[in-house]
Amino acid sequence: MQLADLASLSHYSRIYVSPHLDDAALSCGGSIAAAPADALVVTLCTAAPPPGASFNAVAVEFHAEWGLAPAEVMGARLAEDAAAMAILGADYHYAGMLDAIYRVPDVYDSRATLYRPPVPGDPMMSQVRDLLMALHRGAPQATIYLPLGVGDHVDHLAVFEAAASLPTLPVAFYDDINYALAPRAVEQRLALIGRPLIARCVPFDEHALKSKIAAIAAYASQMDALFGGVTAMTAAITAYHASLHPAHGGYAERVWRSA
Repeated sequence: MQLADLASLSHYSRIYVSPHLDDAALSCGGSIAAAPADALVVTLCTAAPPPGASFNAVAVEFHAEWGLAPAEVMGARLAEDAAAMAILGADYHYAGMLDAIYRVPDVYDSRATLYRPPVPGDPMMSQVRDLLMALHRGAPQATIYLPLGVGDHVDHLAVFEAAASLPTLPVAFYDDINYALAPRAVEQRLALIGRPLIARCVPFDEHALKSKIAAIAAYASQMDALFGGVTAMTAAITAYHASLHPAHGGYAERVWRSA
């Protein structure tokens, strides 16, 4: 069910903050599907660019890659996300922030500039801090799950840095998929963070894995760019989560907490 606002959060014990329309399913879909009743997904970058906005080169490139006209992008992606959340069985809320390519288009104007720390004055930093504090006020008993920042996407890093500025919040950081699938990508990110984090693997069964794969497949506009197709995605997701579970035939996702 989509929540129009965040007025009633007290029954959620797990809140998953997703920078984009797919990150929660990609990174935490197994854990969500295994126990959806007390899980809420809050997706940040869900606002359409204002009417008449001009688009920088990388936005035009992404629109073409997704096979969507600019006016169709947000509607199509929201529909994909609603289908994915229905598969996972999770409640969800859209925070209405702008993606980097629309938010600061004169700075985040190439693929290279999207994979760097946020620039000073990026409004997403303060927006995410305010949102995290509101989530904690509404559900003080909940753990808030956030991206670790693997892959260095600016929107993921903005969320991580906003959380780091609020050290008393009960947070855990998840492996950012698909970036975490690259060899040693997680280790490289941990080295950059430079402070000890303790890993915990969250197991789930084959039924939850199948739900996760089906939810990821619902993001049809992203599938070729992320994985090269559904078949490759299924193989990559299955292998990664099997590698995190010590028992044969099991699967797990990984989260990190401060030591």
